[in-house]
Amino acid sequence: MEVTRVGVEVTTRAPTGETCAYLLGSDPALLVDPPAQSDELDALATDREVGHVAVTHHHQDHVGAVARYAERHDATVWARTGRVTAFEAAAGVEPDRSFAEGTTVETGDGPVRVVDTPGHAPEHVAFSASESTGGTALVCGDLAVAAGSVVVGAPEGDVRAYLTSLRRVHAMAPDRLLPGHGPVVEGPAVCATATRLIAHRLHRERRVRRAVEGGAETVAEVCDAAYEKDLSGVRDLAEATVRAHLEKLAVEGAVRWDGERARSVA
Repeated sequence: MEVTRVGVEVTTRAPTGETCAYLLGSDPALLVDPPAQSDELDALATDREVGHVAVTHHHQDHVGAVARYAERHDATVWARTGRVTAFEAAAGVEPDRSFAEGTTVETGDGPVRVVDTPGHAPEHVAFSASESTGGTALVCGDLAVAAGSVVVGAPEGDVRAYLTSLRRVHAMAPDRLLPGHGPVVEGPAVCATATRLIAHRLHRERRVRRAVEGGAETVAEVCDAAYEKDLSGVRDLAEATVRAHLEKLAVEGAVRWDGERARSVA
């Protein structure tokens, strides 16, 4: 099937300043992650006859125009099973159907399969489709980026789940990763990107653990010790990331963490 990417300018913490929506198949097509209205997206949605709308996760820079395109095209709106109420609150529209791991959404050019990829957000999914070129594309939202890293921050972020999702994608080895922000990842770079993001996350974890072992207790103290760069403008994201790492380490028995202060287990 044809998979088309449309970058839409939208308020987002991503450095690109836009979120990419994707149209999969046609007559009917599946529209994924419409962040806002754009003339280009309007034209493509009409040309491809959008019949389904879904999102990878509920962050506002991915759901902002769900209600608009669903109403305009009388499309079926999909949401993650167990997260319907949260979806409706974020998107401003009640879903018609729900999906889970392995659910297929039928387009006029074949099925699109739902793949669970939690971590960045608890409801995060990806959408797998066979492209007309013969390869497999995975619309992966905020699971991965070609350069830099993805925020996995408390309270919604789960580092353990995120690492599992990356490992799953590495094992799947799709031909293309189609992220919500930044360029498409193709060929051998797909597995290399998953490997790089896993390594980055584990590197951050080691620094968080060493910070606690060195006497840092509060999130602010751990953040100061664990980051080796200027955090101006992203301090809140860094502290949310530290919290998520502390939660993972506490579950694994590597540190003690009561939600306010961390302690070494040594």
